Amino acid sequence: MTTSTSVKRTLADDLRPGETVMIEGFIHRRRRLASVMFLIIRDRSGLAQVVITEDRERAEQLGEETVIRATGRAVANPQAPGGVELVDPELEVLGEPDGPPPLELWRPGLKASLPTLLDHAALAWRHPARQRVWRLAAAALQGFRGALEAQDFTEIATPKLVGGATESGANVFGVDYFGRPGYLAQSPQFYKQIMVGVFERVFEVGPVFRAEPHDTVRHLAQYTSLDAELGFIRDHRDVIMVLRSVIAAMIEAVAAVPGAELELPAVPAEFPVIHFAEALALVGADPDEPDLAPEHERRLGEWARREHGSDFLVVEGYPAAKRPFYTHPQPDDHRWTNSFDLIFRGTELVTGGQRLHRLADYRAALAERGEDPESYADYLATFGYGMPPHGGFAIGLERFVAQLTGAANIREVTLFPRDLHRITP
Repeated sequence: MTTSTSVKRTLADDLRPGETVMIEGFIHRRRRLASVMFLIIRDRSGLAQVVITEDRERAEQLGEETVIRATGRAVANPQAPGGVELVDPELEVLGEPDGPPPLELWRPGLKASLPTLLDHAALAWRHPARQRVWRLAAAALQGFRGALEAQDFTEIATPKLVGGATESGANVFGVDYFGRPGYLAQSPQFYKQIMVGVFERVFEVGPVFRAEPHDTVRHLAQYTSLDAELGFIRDHRDVIMVLRSVIAAMIEAVAAVPGAELELPAVPAEFPVIHFAEALALVGADPDEPDLAPEHERRLGEWARREHGSDFLVVEGYPAAKRPFYTHPQPDDHRWTNSFDLIFRGTELVTGGQRLHRLADYRAALAERGEDPESYADYLATFGYGMPPHGGFAIGLERFVAQLTGAANIREVTLFPRDLHRITP
């Protein structure tokens, strides 16, 4: 059953009746009737049906996930995927699986447990519903980039191997860097601030690493961070305005994905904003709490929906003791900061704020925390050359997609999760 053909490959979604076409893909399913067999072929665009009336014995031997080339006539059939099927095909096997797949990809939904899906991620992601999840993520990335490029941001790429474990209080992964200690970067924060002194407006898409021993449905040890930083701001409210435009563009891009079938949120012209102290009072928390607990975020999300009709809520003014040393204080009360979190459907999605920009302020902030400025010499040099008022934010891509899709666990929308227990596949 082999053939050589000069016919150009046609994708399943592009099949039109009346043409001799060649399709290539994976055998997604086999359907048998008394006198005919149907091979459902899956490619990156969707499904196509191939009708086998001759040499069925050979076709019977082709298992699911066999990679195949089929050349035949495209004819109309309302019962076929896309309303078109291939008849009188010549088949060529391009690659055979070793045996039956451990997951039934032909079913509308994968019934396996999450650990099973993660163990067999290379196969599970072939399922159309799983593919759609990452297409949403890819669209969100395009929206993020497009929104910032339209506002004259420059994309940068910064090191993920760094010499100091000093960016934040989060635990870090240490590595042996040619016989001396190195670390996996927790964030591009220092570098994106440095590059504000070059381009004024920058963004980055890349992995970040957090060695925090969380074992929850919302935390990962490695995730994709969408970072932006901009100069010549008045305060953190300017950052929030840019963030709002970015979130709107990401959701608009997701809405354009075929078959998304999501209940997408409306992005208000301005995000509702509440001060951290007011948020604590609203949820009945201790006024000395340094941060919001997940339950607080959930209740604040419900309040925002009820009072503002919004799936989004900005909480600003987090305590200085909770935020990194580079965070700009609230001018009228230094207990608080010009920082914020964006809560989306009851879960923290974005952290951001205004940064310090004067060298003297950095030295004072480090001294107050008992930190040695020499440990930050390369970073601090940036501010010795003069820096504008600036700020930025970071969005966790996987958490964004999990909230959009209603996933119960962030690992459902992560290609190859890395967490407290998993470092393979």
